[in-house]
Amino acid sequence: MARDKTPVTPAVRLLRQQGVDFVPHQYAYEERGGTAVSARELGIDEHRVIKTLIMEDEAGRPLVVLMHGDLQVSAKELARLLGVKSVKAMPIYLEETIRELPTLFINGGKRGFLVEMTPAELERVLQPIPVRVGI
Repeated sequence: MARDKTPVTPAVRLLRQQGVDFVPHQYAYEERGGTAVSARELGIDEHRVIKTLIMEDEAGRPLVVLMHGDLQVSAKELARLLGVKSVKAMPIYLEETIRELPTLFINGGKRGFLVEMTPAELERVLQPIPVRVGI
């Protein structure tokens, strides 16, 4: 019997608990390589790699933003949509076009490890609020 070599991270445990059908992908991690490196290593378009940004508003309330790897967050637009004065990096966003992609790649809980899943599964488990703040 083949042994599953998927790293057991909190993210993987949650995906399994939620019954998410996902595909694990390990790759050669490069310090400060970001989504460009993971996309290159997996041979996929960087738009399909979702980066996780931790941000905060002027009161220090944290925000988690999921953003396509090839885009940046417009902090000004995000603040406007949230009705707050400002948003800055502590350093997410999920645009409508994400649903058009067959699968997405998101951090699996450790460096050099992404999990591939459908946009519908990502939305089902995370229940994000979609906003358009990508530039």
